[in-house]
Order: sequence, then structure tokens, then C-alpha cells
Amino acid sequence: MKTEKPIFLFSDFGNADLYVGQVKAVLARCAPEALVIDLLHEAPAFNVGASAHLLAAMLGQVPPASIVLAVVDPGVGGGRRPVAVLADDRWLVGPDNGLLSVAVARAAGARVFPVAWRPPRASVSFDGRDLFAPVAAMLARGELGAGDMEEAAGLDVCFGAEDLAEIIYVDHYGNAATGLRAQALPCNARLVVNGRSIGYARVFADVPRGEVFWYGNSVGLAEIAANSTSAARKLDLATGQRVAIGR
Repeated sequence: MKTEKPIFLFSDFGNADLYVGQVKAVLARCAPEALVIDLLHEAPAFNVGASAHLLAAMLGQVPPASIVLAVVDPGVGGGRRPVAVLADDRWLVGPDNGLLSVAVARAAGARVFPVAWRPPRASVSFDGRDLFAPVAAMLARGELGAGDMEEAAGLDVCFGAEDLAEIIYVDHYGNAATGLRAQALPCNARLVVNGRSIGYARVFADVPRGEVFWYGNSVGLAEIAANSTSAARKLDLATGQRVAIGR
């Protein structure tokens, strides 16, 4: 039997609600041999732009020949297209609302396929379970591929490859990731948010306890943090706040 490809899940569904379990139930039924891995279910709720930059950063840890099921979809039930995108040998499945577009813009090569398949029965408000999950399962099983779909010229909504000078994610430690890629910033750059100018440090241990700094985090983004305390609480940080670059 052909080995099924792994499926990685990225969403704003949250870990405390019923949505993730329902998506996994569909995957267990439709692709029982596929390894299902949770990338993140606490993506910024309703914030497609921030989530798109976060997803693009996280894809660096996803191996080739994998399926990524990504859903941050405040327009579910509306006119946006469902798409499957083949980007650098990974399939991305989700809404054509910009969520996949940063990853697509940064890929060496990408092909976009609108999803024509529809389930016989579906909720009007849960495409993640009823549409995207079965399509991801078909791709994982090898029953659906590029030759089975009509290719489009590109995505309807594209944010581009540029960085996003905003806070895009705050973790439970109070570390605030930005949409700025750290490798593009010199170490003498300062990040300015809420009127506070923040300098660089390599790691937490390089600054005194309680001191705020920025560093390149594990997925390559510039992140504002504090040693052994919450930078978000100290500086009143939240997703969507603008970040300026100074010296």
C-alpha cells in the first residue's frame, strides 16, 4: 500500500473548542495512515495578514512532500475560492483570502489550483472540516494531484513577499513575534513599538532578568521578549500593533 503523506494543521480554531477534533476526525476517516501534526491552532483569530506571515515563517520546518491544511477564514461561506497550491514540493490547502499568499510569493516555484470538488453534504460555516480536510486527505493518499485539477494563473488575493512591520503573534510567555525576518535586520537596529525603543540581544541569558530585547526567534522572525517575564505585559503589546525600525 502506498504510504500516505503527512498532513500539517495550521488554524485559528483554538485548542479549547470543538473544531480541531472534528477536522482530525475527518482526516482519520479519509486518510487513516497519514501522520497528522499540529503546527498551530492559536493563529491570530480573524487576522489573515498576520497569520499569512506566521504560516510562511513556520513552513521552513515542514518537510517536502507534505500537505499543509491552513484555515484562517473569516469569510467562510462567502465568495472566496478554495485552493490547493503546490509550492516548493509542499501542498497548501485553504481559502484564497491571502492566507497562503506570503508562502506562495516567497516560494521558488508555485502552482495554484482552484478546488472544484465539493462534498455531498456540508455546513455553510465549516469548510475546514467539510471541504479542506477531505481535499488534504485526497492529496495525502495520492488520489488527487496537479494533473487532476485545472490550474489558475495565480491567487485572487496576494499580500506579496514583503515583511510585515507588525506584531503578528504573542505566545503564552508574552513573547511578541513580528512579521519582520530577523536576517534582514542588522544587530544594531532597534525596534520601536508603543513609543519604546528596543535593542538586540542574541538570547535571553544575554540580558539581565526582566530586561526587554529583540532577537531572531526559532522560525527566523524578529521577536520582542524579556528575560524571565512577559514582554507583552511590560510593554502592553498585542497582535496588530505597528513596529518601526530605528537605530
